[in-house]
Amino acid sequence: MNGPFVLSVRDISHRAGEMREHDLEVAAPAKWGEGLVSVPQGEPIDIAVRLESVHEGILVTADIATQYSGECGRCLTEITQPVEVEIQELFGYPGSEATDFEVQDDHVDLETPVRDAIVLSLPFQPVCQPDCPGLDPATGVKLAPDAVPEAPIDPRWATLKALTPDHDDEAARPAADDTEKS
Repeated sequence: MNGPFVLSVRDISHRAGEMREHDLEVAAPAKWGEGLVSVPQGEPIDIAVRLESVHEGILVTADIATQYSGECGRCLTEITQPVEVEIQELFGYPGSEATDFEVQDDHVDLETPVRDAIVLSLPFQPVCQPDCPGLDPATGVKLAPDAVPEAPIDPRWATLKALTPDHDDEAARPAADDTEKS
């Protein structure tokens, strides 16, 4: 078995209580994830892994760190964010009880559990910042963080807006002193 995610467990296999630790930096072999964000092919993935021999097989515990990139779900700005996940999987010995993963030829292949953990942790609706206001629905321009989109006016009433003064315009209101003198 070859590959950057494949680790030999020959020296701890069937030796309950034995443990080995490894620090790996592996490039993502393919684009991981679909939708607005994903981990691009070639993106470095840092893995701090501990292999522990137990009676049933090899217990793999790992801390994984990488970055995803894509688009904000509100304003479509390009984003790159870190992603950190932890996994713990039992790789069973061949012929023992059924497990999701198996020790094969005294090796464990971490690619599938690492990929699954990363992809499942990617946000479904990623945002560039928590309070991202998104795009103006009328113009498609990115809104300022404190902007409130103006409510659309029914086109049948748009002509009347031109005939009415602004309600916030102080010049259009009569002064309080003028009304008292009359």
